[in-house]
Amino acid sequence: MKKLINSPDTVVTDALAGVAAAHPSLAVDVENKVITRAGGPQAGKVGLVSGGGSGHEPLHGGFVGYGMLDAACPGEVFTSPVPDQMLAATKAVSGGAGVLHIVKNYTGDVLNFQMAAELAGDEGIEVVSVVTSDDVAVQDSLYTAGRRGVGATVFVEKIAGAFAEEGAGLDKVAAVAREVNERSRSFGVALSSCVVPAAGKPTFDLADSEIEMGIGIHGEPGRTRVPLAPARDLAAAALDAIRADMPLSGDLLVMINGMGGTPLLELYVLFNEVRRYLEGQRGRIARNLVGNYITSLEMQGFSVTVCQLTDTLTRLWDAPVDTPALRWGR
Repeated sequence: MKKLINSPDTVVTDALAGVAAAHPSLAVDVENKVITRAGGPQAGKVGLVSGGGSGHEPLHGGFVGYGMLDAACPGEVFTSPVPDQMLAATKAVSGGAGVLHIVKNYTGDVLNFQMAAELAGDEGIEVVSVVTSDDVAVQDSLYTAGRRGVGATVFVEKIAGAFAEEGAGLDKVAAVAREVNERSRSFGVALSSCVVPAAGKPTFDLADSEIEMGIGIHGEPGRTRVPLAPARDLAAAALDAIRADMPLSGDLLVMINGMGGTPLLELYVLFNEVRRYLEGQRGRIARNLVGNYITSLEMQGFSVTVCQLTDTLTRLWDAPVDTPALRWGR
């Protein structure tokens, strides 16, 4: 294992100390593993909290800031944060208008956020949870009941965050978050495994000529293993799986996401193939992201996430955002 770390035991806290040093717009509680916006809660604004295991950076801490999240809770690598972290984050961003929890559909995340919401409710904080479930690859996996929550989480955090920034109430912010999830689908492909620092060895083995279709962001198995194929074929296979579940016509928001070890050169090759495919389905990429947004340590591979846009969702997507990992309009 070759990694730029001091110790597997301290990799998360060491990284959080680096986040604090690099981004003075954030308040980072390294000991309790909570990242919030500097300056405390904004009175009368719905607070947005998300979180999950570390190793998926920039998700979620990189999306804390104006127009997106108010707080994020990083767990250990590929491990859910604990309810105490989530409760501390919820209390830290509560400005009197309630708090939205954005939760990826992984069993540990769902259960721990549910417990934190109940504890927050006991302290008089109204909490609504929205669970993302956009991965069409498999119905159930090692860590989920139902579909996994993956790339659509970024879309939900951005669009719901913009609505909260405008002063929308908790019910409306939660409703738009659910709408984004319902209108989004994802599919991932792995060319290699990753190495969790504490394990010190690859999570799974792939032959040099093999790839995994429908992989999860923790290395969970997908649909099948197949021989490596050209980018156009892999893009088509991913979009075929999405199209089987959702039409791909009209104005679309598309994210070509690297899994952590994929060169940007290759992601742009994939984006062009996705564009060609969608144009053949009478789809138009109205907005896009290309890069690393929800990763799996150093895994080589990619995921495609597609959201069917409406005028309202487009307006909220275009609204200003200022976070370490996503920034425009300010």
